[in-house]
Amino acid sequence: MTDLGLVLLILLRIFILLLVVRIVIEMIQSFSRSFRPPRAFYLVAEPIFRVTDPPLKALRRVIPPLNMGGLALDISVIVLFLICSLLGELVKVAFL
Repeated sequence: MTDLGLVLLILLRIFILLLVVRIVIEMIQSFSRSFRPPRAFYLVAEPIFRVTDPPLKALRRVIPPLNMGGLALDISVIVLFLICSLLGELVKVAFL
């Protein structure tokens, strides 16, 4: 694998990791209504949301949430996760 392929693969994996951390943060906030995080939490969460927000907002414009009765399921995070995983596999194949 060339250096460019290795750098692209590392960046994609870091982004996927940030996406997983964002999912965990959002689940904690949604399941615990009385969640009052300390100030240090915001120092960690702010960069994660800043990095993952632009692609998610772009996907949310294209993919509307699925309405399931009184519940709206946002699948843009799942789609972005799949896109990043597929891009990682393409990088592996292209730069092997």
